Amino acid sequence: MSESLVALVAVAAPLDRPLSYLVPPALQARAVVGMRLRVPLGRRSAVGYLLELAPGEATGLKEIAELLDEAPLFPPAMVAFFRWAADYYQFPLGEVIRTALPAGLSGRGSAAPILREKFYRVLPHGERPSGAKQRELYDHILARSECSLSALREAFAAPHAPLARLVELGCLELREAERLRDPFLSQAVPADRPVVPTAEQASALAALTLALEQGTFAPFLLHGVTGSGKTEVYLRAIAETLDRGRQALVLVPEIALTPQLVGRFRARFGDRGGLAVLHSGLSDGERYDAWRTIARGEADIVIGARSAVFAPLERLGMLVVDEEHEASYKQGEGFRYHARDLALLRGQMAGATVLLGSATPSVTTFERARSGQTGYLALQQRAEARPLPAVELVDMRTTPFGEVLSAQLVSALEETLAAGEQGVLLLNRRGFSPYLLCADCGATFRCPNCEITLTYHQGRRQLRCHYCDYVQTPPELCPACFGGNVMPEGVGTERLEESLVALFPAARIGRMDRDTTGRKGAHQELVSAMEGRQLDLLVGTQMVAKGHDFPGVTLVGVINADTTLNFPDFRSAERTFSLLTQVAGRAGRGERPGRVLIQTYTPEHYALVCASGHDYLAFYEQEFAFRQELGYPPCGFLVNLVLAGNEPPRVNQSATALATALERIAASVEVLGPAPCPLARLRGKTRFQILLKSATRPPLRRLLLQLPTLRSLISSGVSLTVDVDPVDMF
Repeated sequence: MSESLVALVAVAAPLDRPLSYLVPPALQARAVVGMRLRVPLGRRSAVGYLLELAPGEATGLKEIAELLDEAPLFPPAMVAFFRWAADYYQFPLGEVIRTALPAGLSGRGSAAPILREKFYRVLPHGERPSGAKQRELYDHILARSECSLSALREAFAAPHAPLARLVELGCLELREAERLRDPFLSQAVPADRPVVPTAEQASALAALTLALEQGTFAPFLLHGVTGSGKTEVYLRAIAETLDRGRQALVLVPEIALTPQLVGRFRARFGDRGGLAVLHSGLSDGERYDAWRTIARGEADIVIGARSAVFAPLERLGMLVVDEEHEASYKQGEGFRYHARDLALLRGQMAGATVLLGSATPSVTTFERARSGQTGYLALQQRAEARPLPAVELVDMRTTPFGEVLSAQLVSALEETLAAGEQGVLLLNRRGFSPYLLCADCGATFRCPNCEITLTYHQGRRQLRCHYCDYVQTPPELCPACFGGNVMPEGVGTERLEESLVALFPAARIGRMDRDTTGRKGAHQELVSAMEGRQLDLLVGTQMVAKGHDFPGVTLVGVINADTTLNFPDFRSAERTFSLLTQVAGRAGRGERPGRVLIQTYTPEHYALVCASGHDYLAFYEQEFAFRQELGYPPCGFLVNLVLAGNEPPRVNQSATALATALERIAASVEVLGPAPCPLARLRGKTRFQILLKSATRPPLRRLLLQLPTLRSLISSGVSLTVDVDPVDMF
């Protein structure tokens, strides 16, 4: 039998391997690696992704039903990247690719429509028309070389008939082209602010330029204090990358930070090479157009949040991971990849330079730099030699219980407002209060799906679960005792804002949290208001701590600094140190020096002491000793297995059986558990976890390879999630 053309397809389904399909003769000329396909799967059809094409034996193979794309969505070189990620994170390959593609291209639902636009231009040998309106349109287009129909509709009333006549007379030429949905359409390009590099910046750029010249994989940690000009290093290094004909990818930890960074890049590069943005804050159509623009090779700079690590760039020369320490680079559900680690892998596969930037590097990243696995570039001084802000720890044990603001912080706020300066207050808890409490019987209100207390949002008159979004209207009377003393307990950003309005009625106060920035563009409006000095005080969750450059801010206050410190997680001290250092860095970035007040009940804790002294190295040394003693990363490796289901006995039984089997076959791997997760019930599911811990990675990898054979121990209705290199244990 003669050989046929066989396609290897990763089906967007929970399958442990790709499947082979026959390419029918009618599709062979159009089939290209990187396309989406519709293929038969059992009694139904499914979407798949074309990985390989090769001659082969067709016996018993089903045919591909349909090609869903005219052009590939990712280059062939990315197939190896997807395979590695699927293998490392123990996730089905087809589901990995589905996660990588933007909405509309992921295989679930149809792609966003391609928009078409009409364009008119004056023919070189055409005569000027005689009619007044026709002459007006003709002259308008002639002055601009070419005009789109949408632009002409804005400038002229009912231009369609005279335009058709001008085309008919041979005065104008009409063409149709794709119109991209532009997320920057309504945004003016800001003015660039080029600066002369400091000696430290110049030294870092010299090392990066040398790495770019060599054209091989070169990872670096750019460890720069807040305000030291890390972004300027990014911009200049990327300019060097473009000069060499290669492309750049920039990752940011939060969608909210993207507009500010995009503005800096647009100011510096203009339209040079094209700039594309990828993040979930865009519409499906905007993401669809951006992805296809990148896949066609029309964008040389891509900026985005976590998922942008999958951008289909073929000439990748530099990857930047800004604020590399941020936990938000780790996907929390489904395909649980870490974008920072995948950026390093992409850089290795592409022979690119990878730059990890942070004022507070993760302990793991700093250890790699200290051991020589990555290069180390330091920016120890702020730009223009501005001093780091003075930090004071306010011992709340001396403040009357229940008081949210200490006397020291209130006094500092008064001085700041009197001087016409700005302040930022961090409280890492949204809502009005963490819970409602019946003062008569002590009852609270809990989520029926997650069994945690519901957060009270006074502005919306809601009790809300921040995990599953369950919403309940707060009752007037306690449902347990019918008492009328149902009171909010604790403080969130909404309540803090209310308190500040009462204390400083003349102050202009804004709030930045997920409740106030949900609307598209709302975050940028708050940022612009702070930059334009239209706000005096900004209250917010950790969103206010990241990446913002407000020259007018001279005071930063931190409320309840112990919140993150008391999380049941071995990284709690690291998170606290990073958050406090980052938010402190918002102060004193302008002409006037900054001051930071951190309210805490544990002022002696090393994370707070080191943060108050801007002393990363002292924090690292103490934290590393703790990790070393207990074998936690970077002194060991972890995998968290989470079992979840509707019936608690089945989940418990499955977790026990799986842990027993793993202990029996584990070599050089410590099996801890099973135990209920810290959030033991989430979205209606009971959850148990098994933690696998090893001093080296290979024994863990070998044990994970045994999981497929052990899944038979897990009862029906119980799911197993494999979280490799977890960043939290919740």
